[in-house]
Amino acid sequence: MRVIVLGAGVVGVTTAYQLANARHDVTVIDRQDGPALETSFANAGEVSFGYCSPWAAPGIPMKAMKWLFMKHAPLILRPKIDRAMVAWLVQMLSNCTSKRYAINKSRMLRLADYSRISLAEVRSETGIEYDERMQGTLQLFRTQQQLDASAKDVKALAADGIPYEVLDRDGCIRVEPALAHVRDKIVGGLLTPKDETGDCFKFTNALAAKAAELGVHFDYGTTIKGLDVEGERVRAVLTEKGRLNADAVVVALGSYSPLLLKQFGIRLPVYPVKGYSLTIPIVDASRAPESTIMDETYKIAITRLGDRIRVGGMAEISGYTNDLGQARRQTLEHSVTDLFPGGDVTRASFWSGLRPMTPDGSRSSVRRRLPVFFSTPATARWAGR
Repeated sequence: MRVIVLGAGVVGVTTAYQLANARHDVTVIDRQDGPALETSFANAGEVSFGYCSPWAAPGIPMKAMKWLFMKHAPLILRPKIDRAMVAWLVQMLSNCTSKRYAINKSRMLRLADYSRISLAEVRSETGIEYDERMQGTLQLFRTQQQLDASAKDVKALAADGIPYEVLDRDGCIRVEPALAHVRDKIVGGLLTPKDETGDCFKFTNALAAKAAELGVHFDYGTTIKGLDVEGERVRAVLTEKGRLNADAVVVALGSYSPLLLKQFGIRLPVYPVKGYSLTIPIVDASRAPESTIMDETYKIAITRLGDRIRVGGMAEISGYTNDLGQARRQTLEHSVTDLFPGGDVTRASFWSGLRPMTPDGSRSSVRRRLPVFFSTPATARWAGR
């Protein structure tokens, strides 16, 4: 079968690789000049199978009101006349109940465990390297209130059989020795030891090379104009360079997927939520992290990627914008230097990306009446934190 994959981010490239392994004729189309140059480029580096939670959680509406007035706010809302934004926010608020949180969290954990197995298989098959580490994620609590509130996550992890460990201050330092320098700033943590870290950009580029060896054709620098649909059949993908006939199409355009699909009556519940990151060279390894730390106060992830620290986070709801706000950089610098001052922030590279987020945190991966599949990650794990 001739399959066209739209999008050369981590999801599109991984999809193309698996389709080629199944002996399909695959073409990948992307507007950028290479793979992983948008949301997959410089996200936080978490590959967090245990630490994955819906953003829609009990108490979030009240916390959001407080965050909006914080200097180093994890949430930034720029209201505008945008029906899609309003609809998405309303749906998200409807999921901020204990019942919905438990359902969505369990669903995410089951999918994450499947993803863990699949990633291990790809790594074993290909031997690719991407600054990966398998040392877990430490959710770090600065207050006793944060530690107590983690009970709902512990309950969900236990229910789904996900390994975890609740740590006191000394336990956190055992896992992340550099925290000894700031022991008075922390009270405890929640460790999910099966979690991993890695450079999404390196992974995607390495896997794209393997996919090309299997016969996948990559058509970079090509703008997608639309789809040629006849009845319930997709005949072709329309691009600025012409048309490409297809038996099936996979839409893996991240936040931009809804813009393409809405013309066919497919209302994908995805909205862009901007995240920011800094990539910092390490100058003092004794004050750098070993794996991923999630700073619960600022909702920022701090990750070791080889000889670099990647710090990423925040949620800016502002539509399809890519500007780099300097206030966001200051928040990232504050979080990382407060805990792990082993990097040279003066030489850091600053980046932003648009996370494709659903209101309940669930992944959108389904086939509708057309032979069009769409695959959109929605949890920010290697998707744009």
